[in-house]
Amino acid sequence: MVFLNQISMKSAPLPEGYPFNLPIIESFEQLEFRSPVTFLVGENGSGKSTLLEAVAVGLKCPTVGALDVERDPMLNEARKLAQHLTFSRRKHPRNKMFFRAEDAIGFTRRVNTEMSELDKMSEDFDNNLSGYGRTLAMGTVAGQRQAFTARYGENPDGKSHGEWFLEVMQNRLHRNGLYLLDEPETPLSPIRQLSLLSIIQAMVAQNCQFIIATHSPILMALPDAEIMQFDNRITSVPWDQVEHVEITKAFLNDPESFLRHL
Repeated sequence: MVFLNQISMKSAPLPEGYPFNLPIIESFEQLEFRSPVTFLVGENGSGKSTLLEAVAVGLKCPTVGALDVERDPMLNEARKLAQHLTFSRRKHPRNKMFFRAEDAIGFTRRVNTEMSELDKMSEDFDNNLSGYGRTLAMGTVAGQRQAFTARYGENPDGKSHGEWFLEVMQNRLHRNGLYLLDEPETPLSPIRQLSLLSIIQAMVAQNCQFIIATHSPILMALPDAEIMQFDNRITSVPWDQVEHVEITKAFLNDPESFLRHL
């Protein structure tokens, strides 16, 4: 399923300064999404994450981070860019989510804070209420606390970022969803990247669309995905012609020839 099939730049003159002075944004006209999974690839600073963030803002995607897209100060430039974009949708998804690798720590802290606040509420109710009101209040808090524990475990900080991330993907991805992921490979070992690919494939079969900014040759190898390379312009390229893939292959075939020039 392809929910978002195109983004395009409005015809009005663009403002000066970042992010509008990025070469890819200056030349940007439109980008079509033809596959349920689209990878945005390119060097750091090429604009792929900036464009993905603007899509998340423009579509008001819920985040896995500590703040939503309308309040996060790190998305100020993305909000400016989103105002100049038009989004063409075939159908509205039932679910949406935007995830950035750096949000993992912020979200874990938020979950721990909310779980701690629920524990304090339960203690206050136990000490200060009585009768049916006490039973009702403590039951409500206990249900919310149990829901957090079921989703994230008793101690979310006790898991590695990779373990936590895969659990979030399994718990937060639902059928008929549009999911924007920015460098999701960051907390993942190669074997766990394969686990993520398995999750993505399973969700595509349940009518989900993914737009993923990545540097990972492993993720890019997902069958039937389209790879959009950000250079001076955005072009669709096959997996074996992506610069990241070519360099990784060359290094693994002959690491000494690279290392002797360091």
